Amino acid sequence: MLSLSDIKTGKAITFNNEPYLVLNHQHSKTGRAGAVLRTKLRALKTGAVLEKTFQGSDKIEEAEIAKTKAQYLYREGDNYFFMDNASFEQFSLPKNILGELTKYLLENTEVAILNFNDSPINIELPIKMEFRVMEAPPAIRGNTADGGTKQVTLEAGIKVNTPLFVKVGDILRINTETGEYVERAK
Repeated sequence: MLSLSDIKTGKAITFNNEPYLVLNHQHSKTGRAGAVLRTKLRALKTGAVLEKTFQGSDKIEEAEIAKTKAQYLYREGDNYFFMDNASFEQFSLPKNILGELTKYLLENTEVAILNFNDSPINIELPIKMEFRVMEAPPAIRGNTADGGTKQVTLEAGIKVNTPLFVKVGDILRINTETGEYVERAK
């Protein structure tokens, strides 16, 4: 069991017998009232976000989330199919659970699968991934009024702001947590 001081951003907890990821936490204590913890939680099975306030005496159970490696195979309708790297079993997860993560999925991408009670419930992408630039407007000399950036389209269909020197065919590293350009890959 976890006490309020053990609950931090990024921690997986069990609430109402379902696994949740703590997106944000804020401890507060006022006068004679006991300590409270305000949290923003994301349900790992459904992707729903909720806000929950825990009281000082509440005990929360830590969710036992096992991570395994898998490879993204293909999409069929709203289902995304993966293959476990160890057992070679195939399984699918629906788009409503994966949410925004789907825009970074290219065939053969290796991801971490989050398993709860021995069944896959969600994925975790690498923090930095590489994508090829498919469309990029030409850089116009002296065009630095907007900070020296331009918007390019990557092979996954993602649009990101990049420095002016980026051109079609370049391979870029993108931060999957923020969706921002990191660097040009060597």
